[in-house]
Amino acid sequence: MAGIEMGELGRSLGYLLRIGQLEAFEAFFARFEDQDLRPGEFSVLWVIGLNPGLRQGDLAQALRIKPAHMTKIIRRLEDLGRVARSIPAEDRRSVHLHLTPGGQDFVARHRAVFFGQDAYFTHTLTADEEADLVRLLRKIAGLP
Repeated sequence: MAGIEMGELGRSLGYLLRIGQLEAFEAFFARFEDQDLRPGEFSVLWVIGLNPGLRQGDLAQALRIKPAHMTKIIRRLEDLGRVARSIPAEDRRSVHLHLTPGGQDFVARHRAVFFGQDAYFTHTLTADEEADLVRLLRKIAGLP
């Protein structure tokens, strides 16, 4: 808001990341409001699609989602008919995940909106600035 002094907060990495996240979520909800999709769910679907049979615990760890919250996400995606869970006979404590045909179709139909040139998040960064930001965020996140 104009006229409110932010001081050093306006240069705080944590604060700026949080504000950036809020901007991204606002754009996400505007673009996906009629798709019954919540932030994080497309990422879950995407990774399951790339790794059929992935263990639920490994998915939670890879996406840094708490196991209890991952269980809720998977249950919701299962209720929507996008994900199927299976429990292998050799390890009854393990839950393996697969996209259903409906889940595969959903991911295919929304891939370009989520990742493509017409992605839901628009900003004023140049392509080079966006690449730099992605590189720096990957570094902060400890990703290769």
